[in-house]
Amino acid sequence: MSQYTQSQPKRLAILGSTGSIGLSALKVIETAPESFRVVSLAAARSVRVLAEQARRHRPEVIAVLDARAAEELKALVPPDLAGRVAHGPQGYLEAAVGFGPDLVLSAMVGAAGLVPTFAAVAAGLDVALANKETLVAAGHLVMAEAKKTGAAILPVDSEHSAIFQALMGNDPAGVRRLLLTASGGPFRSASPAELKRVTPEQALNHPNWSMGPKITIDSATLMNKGLEVIEARWLFDQPLEKIQVVIHPQSVVHSLVEYVDGSMVAQLGVPDMRLPIAFALAYPERRYWNLPPLDLTKTGPLTFEPPDMERFPALRLAYQAGQAGGAAPAVLGGANEVAVESFLAGGLDFPGITACAASVLEAFPGRPADSVAAVLEADRWARAQARAWVAGRG
Repeated sequence: MSQYTQSQPKRLAILGSTGSIGLSALKVIETAPESFRVVSLAAARSVRVLAEQARRHRPEVIAVLDARAAEELKALVPPDLAGRVAHGPQGYLEAAVGFGPDLVLSAMVGAAGLVPTFAAVAAGLDVALANKETLVAAGHLVMAEAKKTGAAILPVDSEHSAIFQALMGNDPAGVRRLLLTASGGPFRSASPAELKRVTPEQALNHPNWSMGPKITIDSATLMNKGLEVIEARWLFDQPLEKIQVVIHPQSVVHSLVEYVDGSMVAQLGVPDMRLPIAFALAYPERRYWNLPPLDLTKTGPLTFEPPDMERFPALRLAYQAGQAGGAAPAVLGGANEVAVESFLAGGLDFPGITACAASVLEAFPGRPADSVAAVLEADRWARAQARAWVAGRG
């Protein structure tokens, strides 16, 4: 873990600053400017939002996806900031490690976040991890590197943050089960016929959480929860058979740990991503934040039910990929990203998202994931297969 002390502001690198997590993180940071200093910002192509963030926080480097976005960004920021614009893979690496942050918030969506996140871990930098694909695709590599360098991995997902907090001060050997809660999404009780008629607009209307498009669709298919199961396996060093999912429509209990003596420890809170973000940014402190409190007298009944893996086969598919190991989880993640993009563009129906991912995973011949390069190659293979499957379906 970094040698950060409270006598100076914590230096932060924000990868994915224009996405849902990045925007929420900057709101948290702006409530405590004396405690945090943003040293880098990185995004893909949302240059107008990024330019405004850069003017407000004046980071040492501002990274974007490609040269075209970089030129657009330079035209939108003051001249002294224009010289700090970088782009491409090297720009993302510079944003992650170039200015010695105390903490890197990894919130880039999809496999794009793997390389800069791994670089941060390899440099011994603490990482607040919101990019689940990093551990899904390369969890064994990332956690082994973190053990070697001393980098701390602090989960930002509400479910993993809840488990992290429920494990604090307890021996992991005493864990019987990790229970990840899921709202069930907007189609929890929909029939197969209704699922075939789901529109992107309906799928983007999550009942409890405000998230980016990709994660919101993944939540509707339950793929998000399946990926979280694989992520939890690496974060908490527990076998897949000890990690279960329970549907909790109210999203008040964010997850639970059951110990061998029968005790269950849960973390509760309002469904607001600023809570786990604030916990990760301030860790190991607990700070006061002016965020909405949870009023248990007004939540109403809290209910729990098992997931329906027939209606939502994505969850079962994720367990299969996790059990297969090697590069299979990377293949699942890459194929799912392409399928979600196609659904949002009108190229697939809602059940087709999981059908596409299942077909690609079934066709995968099985390969080891013994390096970041091997993981990225498996991801590329999966994306090409998924695009071909979508084109054939069309």
